[in-house]
Amino acid sequence: MNIELPKNFVSYEEGKKRGFMRMKELKEQGAKVVGNFCSFVPIEIIRAGGLVPVGLCSFDETTIPAAELHLPRNLCPLIKASYGYALTDTCPYFYFSDLVVGETTCDGKRKMFELMNDIKPTYVMQLPHARTDVALQEWRGEIIRFKEKLEEFFDISISEEAIREQIALKNKEREATKAYLELGKLNPVPISGYERSTLIDSGSYSFSLEDRIQRVIDRTQEVLEDYEKRKESLEKDRPRIIITGCPYAGVREKILGRLDELGADIVGFDTCNGIREKVEQVDENEPDIYLAMARKYLNINCSVMSPNESRIDFLEKMIDEYEADGVVEVILQACHTYNVESYYVKKMVSEKKGKAYINIETDYSQSDSGQISTRLAAFMETISL
Repeated sequence: MNIELPKNFVSYEEGKKRGFMRMKELKEQGAKVVGNFCSFVPIEIIRAGGLVPVGLCSFDETTIPAAELHLPRNLCPLIKASYGYALTDTCPYFYFSDLVVGETTCDGKRKMFELMNDIKPTYVMQLPHARTDVALQEWRGEIIRFKEKLEEFFDISISEEAIREQIALKNKEREATKAYLELGKLNPVPISGYERSTLIDSGSYSFSLEDRIQRVIDRTQEVLEDYEKRKESLEKDRPRIIITGCPYAGVREKILGRLDELGADIVGFDTCNGIREKVEQVDENEPDIYLAMARKYLNINCSVMSPNESRIDFLEKMIDEYEADGVVEVILQACHTYNVESYYVKKMVSEKKGKAYINIETDYSQSDSGQISTRLAAFMETISL
């Protein structure tokens, strides 16, 4: 891969492996761990209980054959990988987790979590799929029930004061991450999209939110200082691409890596592991902290929300602010909500904004890498014309 990366660059796999040892040390010190899979889970509640939240393994095909002994083959690879790692006990983070928390973002996950509960205690938050006043109150109640579940399961007490402290800290992390990801607004772009996405994903395995915040702030400042020195020498007029759709960690190499090789600047990430969860903060001045968290998390622009005009509106705004030439939508196979919603994305990007658009439906295997490479090359040619 012909991508210029900093000398101290840590790949996603390296970051995940380093985290294994840190997690082992934390467990030896008596830490209690809560595994999770989704950005809808209110991390502030977990941290307020003195617990350690960790994202669980779900981004490669290694354990999918084992998962398919219990799950249908025509299911989302993220769901199959998540269950496969649990079933084969090959994810250290799952092994070290005392409790797993899931969420009803889709039917596949909903039913998979039932099977996962046979392997390890799994609590499922019932996420509403709308943004009505009724849904907001339902989600507020779910957050309170989640807090009570943690208190009961770990025999702890979680105070509102502790929750507010973690809200403030998590908001700082969102602010720092958003500023880092928005380096893609600079023109020319001073840092590859591959590096930006990897730093955020691998950084989640540091387990110290304070350290994570500082690392992102330091790298942002470093990039900006370097940009001022050499911006005149940076290559200009490279196609500027926004990635949208499903989490891309499991297809990072064959889509993001290939775009970089083809000479694209990946400027923005409208994804769950990109800027989507960082856009809105929890209102620290709201007297009802559970309502504040419910409002923030319910406003995440995931395709499971119906209707979901806010995602289309935000992506349109991104196209303008990032001066994008095209949009690549990543859809994991059998992810029906994103696949259906891609109709609205394509219509806005192609017809309203007049920008290039491509929809890539894929899984975690390498069998379609050649086909994807060819399609991306043709997509890039349409931008260059």
